[in-house]
Amino acid sequence: MKKFAVLSVLSLAILTASCVSKKKYVELESQYNETVSTLSKSQLENERLESRLSDIDEKVDTYYNRIQSLSDSNTSLEQISRSRYQKMGNVVLSENDRDKMKAALARVDQNKLRNAKTLQDSMNLIVSHNLKAGLSEDMMTNNDDIDITIDETVVMITISDKMLFNSGSYKISSKANPLLEKLAALINSEPALEVMVEGHTDSQTVKKGASIKDNWDLSVERSTAVIRKLQDVYNVAPEKLIAAGRSSYQPLTENETKEGRSKNRRTRIVILPNLDKFLALLADKG
Repeated sequence: MKKFAVLSVLSLAILTASCVSKKKYVELESQYNETVSTLSKSQLENERLESRLSDIDEKVDTYYNRIQSLSDSNTSLEQISRSRYQKMGNVVLSENDRDKMKAALARVDQNKLRNAKTLQDSMNLIVSHNLKAGLSEDMMTNNDDIDITIDETVVMITISDKMLFNSGSYKISSKANPLLEKLAALINSEPALEVMVEGHTDSQTVKKGASIKDNWDLSVERSTAVIRKLQDVYNVAPEKLIAAGRSSYQPLTENETKEGRSKNRRTRIVILPNLDKFLALLADKG
């Protein structure tokens, strides 16, 4: 009987111990599951935060690029504002070019400037001043010997025959060298430039020679003589040059007087620049 009581107590103790262990197991299992669930939620939250952070970084980069773009746009707009083109007569100029013109006009003969009626008149004065600058004083003593005009960016330099040739001859005078050297430097400064050299005569009958039969021959020989000088002495590329003889059929004035015939005997240098090169002729040549 006593033995049975002891067994009963042991059995109850074992059963109680077994029940406590199972309860603890269940509790631990529950804690584990909660930990796994919390970890999973943390991982999801972390991924969400990382994704959000990536979105924020992308937006920051986008905003920065927009700000930089706006800054660049402001610079570009300022440049465009300064360089926007306006049509004035038959010539299109930007504000930058107009500023250059204002500076250049301050250097020209102010008496002549007062008589300038149009933009073309002002441009004519500037280009004439810049092209004539550097010519020898004795060459410029008589301004009628050199006339520079502009027709829609085509620069035309008319030179009297007495500055280039002896009367009735197509041999170039040595006193023409400074002028031709300056013209060659201008032509050589621009690869895309083309130059036509026109010979003009008066209507007087010329003395016939081996190569001269009439004024056609004389006008052509004079233009080719200038071209050969530009090519052979001053290294102007021949593909830039065009020779033309006009004979006496494009007179500036009547041929009945000595003075009229003198004006009609001339060589005209026609420079055909693009607009950029033409505007460069407005710049200060120092």
